[in-house]
Amino acid sequence: MRLLPFRAVRYDPAQAGRLSAVLSPPYDDMSPAHARAQRARPHHIARLLYAPNPQDAAGQLQRWLERGVLRRDPEPSLYVYEQRLGTRLLQRGLIGELTVSGPLAGPVVPHEDVQEHVVRQRAAHMSGLRAQLEPLLLTHRSAEGTGRRLAEWVAEHPRAVGARLGGVTHYLWRCTDPADQALLTTGLGGSQVPLLADGHHRLAACRRLSLWHDGLPWQRSLALLVDSASTPLRLKAIHRVLPDLDAEKAARAASGVARVRPLHSGPRLPRPGELVLVGDGRAWSVTEPAASALTDALAGLPTGWHEQPAAVTDHLLIPGCWSTPDLPGAVVHMHDADRAVAAVTSHGSGTAVLLPAPTEDGIRELAEVGVLLPRKSTSFGPKPAAGMVMRVFPTR
Repeated sequence: MRLLPFRAVRYDPAQAGRLSAVLSPPYDDMSPAHARAQRARPHHIARLLYAPNPQDAAGQLQRWLERGVLRRDPEPSLYVYEQRLGTRLLQRGLIGELTVSGPLAGPVVPHEDVQEHVVRQRAAHMSGLRAQLEPLLLTHRSAEGTGRRLAEWVAEHPRAVGARLGGVTHYLWRCTDPADQALLTTGLGGSQVPLLADGHHRLAACRRLSLWHDGLPWQRSLALLVDSASTPLRLKAIHRVLPDLDAEKAARAASGVARVRPLHSGPRLPRPGELVLVGDGRAWSVTEPAASALTDALAGLPTGWHEQPAAVTDHLLIPGCWSTPDLPGAVVHMHDADRAVAAVTSHGSGTAVLLPAPTEDGIRELAEVGVLLPRKSTSFGPKPAAGMVMRVFPTR
């Protein structure tokens, strides 16, 4: 695997204002209401990231480049990126271009399935904008001391920029010296194959564009590589909230295909092999799904899914036991368990399904034999802020 230097496009605070006022949380972490509010700001990255029309966004991007709101760095660089909560280091990684398709493609192991309509949407957005606004997030465990070398390098070099978003401070360093670039990427080829932690639809879209548009730009993707041996990513489950499902009825229906027990002490995070239903002030433990019911629900799907809580939820309980249609708003995905529980606290506000946190080793074990998890199974973090470093193709 090779991570290549490139000339990133970045905000110029002298023209754009404070970075904290123009950067955005990752695409998947933004509610529609929050996205609309941010798009009202004149230079906010949300005006590009959430634009309904990619061609309009492309025009906006070009105007910002012409006015100096965004500037292209003068020489090819690698970028060291760091996130801190106060003084505590959350994540440190290296940003560059990664070849993802074609004969020189490096190895990347996806772990989640994708939806065709979302891939088409991402491809249309990237193609119209001719840019990648967010890096893929990849994790690997280096035996070559990649994370240690990054720590030593940043201690000796000044930061390029810093920005604070939601209590987390984001720092960036530019590495322009070819000798230093070689030092920071030494050993990547012999490291553990990177696991794609976030950006499955963007990776699929980029690969599709490389087939549609012959040429180098779409064969590469903006990528952030994190060494989990030094700064492991946090891994959490993604929970489900069904606003129109009565919790007591959900528990009663689930008892027909699994063991359901009331949790008299109230909601808690599920243990491995368990789901927790919550709603209307009550909670239930769901374990031991019936083998025959699970086999029928997962017919034609990978056998590895039988042990996956997301598969049990999305294929056995939601469509089968609860007859919930696959329509917008019928199932809401939430990354935070406390928020999911709070959403169903009042009477008649629905049912939350809390999923247990997976392990990176377990995910990798399945991914390396080609078993992709159901979509919205995992949440790796912290994810990079959108707009800190962008890959923008030259105009035609």
